[in-house]
Amino acid sequence: MTTFRLLVPALLAFALCAAPQAAPAQSFSDSQRGDIEKIVREYLIAHPEVLEEALNELSKRQVAADAAKHQASITKNADKIFNSPRGVTIGNKDGDVTFVEFFDYNCGYCKRAMADMIEIMKADPKLKVVLKEFPVLSQGSVEAAQVAVAVRMQDPTGKKYLDFHQKLLSGRGAADKSRALAAAKEAGLDMSKLEKDLGSPEVRATLEENLKLAESLGMNGTPSYVIGNQIVVGAVGVDTLREKISNARCGKATC
Repeated sequence: MTTFRLLVPALLAFALCAAPQAAPAQSFSDSQRGDIEKIVREYLIAHPEVLEEALNELSKRQVAADAAKHQASITKNADKIFNSPRGVTIGNKDGDVTFVEFFDYNCGYCKRAMADMIEIMKADPKLKVVLKEFPVLSQGSVEAAQVAVAVRMQDPTGKKYLDFHQKLLSGRGAADKSRALAAAKEAGLDMSKLEKDLGSPEVRATLEENLKLAESLGMNGTPSYVIGNQIVVGAVGVDTLREKISNARCGKATC
């Protein structure tokens, strides 16, 4: 019923505007408009497949418009997305495809996404992986992300960061500063340096950069990915992620 109510006015407007000899819409009487609405309604009842065709076409156009918008946003922000020194780079730093993940340490779906990312990275030696803290769920998420940035500041290789990342994301309970510090200590970080780095302007600058990037890319949840010129939102699973990586590698929407 909702679909019908939305489509009838649209079809009516089209009928009024498209008819070669039609008078301006405002010149039709209520009775005439009623007759036209009746004709449209009867046609749609007789040919309900038109509704499905119209909705399918609308969906296709929306997907195409979103893809074009995403590509433009990725092109505009490409350097910060793929090459910012504030991202954590693991995997093959010279890889032919860059897989960027925005995550929150309190995101339950990010736990599954982490396992997907590790599996894909191990099986794909040509893949460059960039991790970006995107704390949107709670104050604890912000605190954990701040510690993560401080971890990155003393670990340019990304190896200890990845260990810290896995420990914190796979742990039980809500992530916050205390849990993040415990994970950092367990991963072998210099805790004195880490505490000092937590007060650095770099911590705030990193999180602000990531938040602005996510906003510009239209991301509103975690995990979210940029793979080639595609934006992927949600824990979509290994198979879908591999498909997106393959598409980025061949340079086409489908390969």
